[in-house]
Amino acid sequence: MIGILNRMLMLVRHATPAFGPDIPPERWPLAPAGLAAAESLRQALPPGALLVSSEEPKARQTLEPSGPVTTDSRFNEIARDEPYDGDFRARRLAYVTGTDHAGWEDRMAVAARFAAGITSWLAASGDRPLVIASHGMAMTVWLTAAVGLDDPGAFWSDLRLPDVFTVDVSGRRVARSA
Repeated sequence: MIGILNRMLMLVRHATPAFGPDIPPERWPLAPAGLAAAESLRQALPPGALLVSSEEPKARQTLEPSGPVTTDSRFNEIARDEPYDGDFRARRLAYVTGTDHAGWEDRMAVAARFAAGITSWLAASGDRPLVIASHGMAMTVWLTAAVGLDDPGAFWSDLRLPDVFTVDVSGRRVARSA
C-alpha cells in the first residue's frame, strides 16, 4: 500500500441499475436515471484520470461518459447466494457489520482482492488520478480494512447511487465528494 500514500484515489459506487428477478445482479445495466446520473458524474471526476471498474455493467457504464474504462474483476461486488425477494438490505447490512452468511464471500478475501486491485492499478496509473467504480458492500468491506471505518453499517446504509469518495489510506480518511 506504499504507492497509495501520496496518490489521488477515488471510489465510485455505481449509479442506479435496471433490476429485476430475471437477470442476476452482476449483469444489471444502468436504468435511464442511472445513465443520466453517470453523465452528470463527469463533472465530479478529475480530468485525465485512469478509469477502472468492476466487470459488472452497472459499474462500467457509470464511468463510461467520463472516458475509456478498463474492467477488473477484483472490484466486483461480493459473491453471494442471495434470493431476489425478501429483506436484502437487512442481509447486506448484517454482512458489512460482521455477520457471516452461508454462500457469501469471506470479507477478508474481499478486502484482499480489492486491495490487490488498487495496488496494481495505482502502479499502472503513473501520475494520473485513479478512479475505481465498484459496489456498496465490496467498497465498505475494503474501506473498513484499509482505513478503519468507525461504523461500516452506517457508511453502507448512507451510500447513494451513484456516490463518489476520495480515499486517503495513509491518513485513514475517506471523504464524500460534493
